[in-house]
Amino acid sequence: MQLSQTDLNLFIVFEAIYREGNLTRAAEQLCLSQPAVSNALARLRRTFDDPLFIRSRQGMLPTPVAENIIGRVREALQLMSSSLTEGTVFQAAQSDKSFRINMSDLISAMILSPLVQAVTREAPAVHLESYHIPRGDLLRDLASGAVDLAIDAPVLSDPQLCHLPLLKERYVCMLRKGHPLAGDRLTLDDYLSLQHIHVSSRRTGPGYVEQALNNMGKSRDVHLRLQHYMIAPGVALASDLALTAPLRLVQAYDAQIYELPFALPELELHLYWHKSRDKDPANRWMRQLITDQAQDQM
Repeated sequence: MQLSQTDLNLFIVFEAIYREGNLTRAAEQLCLSQPAVSNALARLRRTFDDPLFIRSRQGMLPTPVAENIIGRVREALQLMSSSLTEGTVFQAAQSDKSFRINMSDLISAMILSPLVQAVTREAPAVHLESYHIPRGDLLRDLASGAVDLAIDAPVLSDPQLCHLPLLKERYVCMLRKGHPLAGDRLTLDDYLSLQHIHVSSRRTGPGYVEQALNNMGKSRDVHLRLQHYMIAPGVALASDLALTAPLRLVQAYDAQIYELPFALPELELHLYWHKSRDKDPANRWMRQLITDQAQDQM
C-alpha cells in the first residue's frame, strides 16, 4: 500500500466510525450519507485487507488492526488540521470558537469563574465547555480533538502529551462561624476531635488526609463522604462538620479558616494538551489565558 495511491479522506471516515461505533452516527457527524460511509469503509477494508469493524449488539467493534492504527491516524489528522492554521494569528476578539476543557468539579470551582470573566473580556463570542473525563479516556479525547485542554494533577505521563505546571494550593480546615471549637488556632487534638467531611471520587479508600494522619499513627472521624466538592462548603456552613480543602475553594465563604496542624502535600495542578496542537494559535491563546488566570489568583 502506497500513500500516493490512498484517498486520505478515508481515514477521516475511519476515525469517525471508531469514535461513534455506529455508521449512521458517523455519517451524521461527517455530513455524509450512510451509503457513502459504507462505501468508504469497504474501500478501507480492501486497503488493509481486514474488516476493521465488526457489527455487534454494542455497535461497530474495532478489530485488532483498527486498534493498532487508530492512535497514529488520529495524530496524523490532528497534525493536518493544525497545519491549516500553523503560522496564523488567532483573532480572539473576532472568534466564535468553542474550547473544550477537561477539569473536575474542584478545579472548576477554583479556576472557571475567573477564566470565564477573562474570556468574556477578551473574546466575547468564544464559548467554553467544561467536562470531567476519566483519565483512562483523556489521551484518546485529546488526540481526537474531542477535548482541547485538560487540567489535572501531575499524574499523566505520555509522550503524546505536553504539559506545564499551573498552580499549587495548600489545604486548610474550614469551620462555620460560631462553631464550638472556633478559636484563634486549631490544634491537632482539636482537629482529631472534629467530625469531618471527606470528598473523593472513589466510593472507598483513604485520601491524602488519611494517609498523612496514618503516617503519624492518627486517624479522624469521617462523618460524611461526598463525591463532589461543590456541595461540601455549604454542608460545613450548615453543620458542625469540618471540611479540609484547598484554600482557593473555601476562602470565598464566610467561615473560619484554619491552617492545618499537620503537614499535608499541596494540591498541584498541571495544564495538558496534545503535542499535535502545541503550535496551534487558538490552543496557545487559551493556554496562556488559563495560565494567567491561575497565576493572578495566587
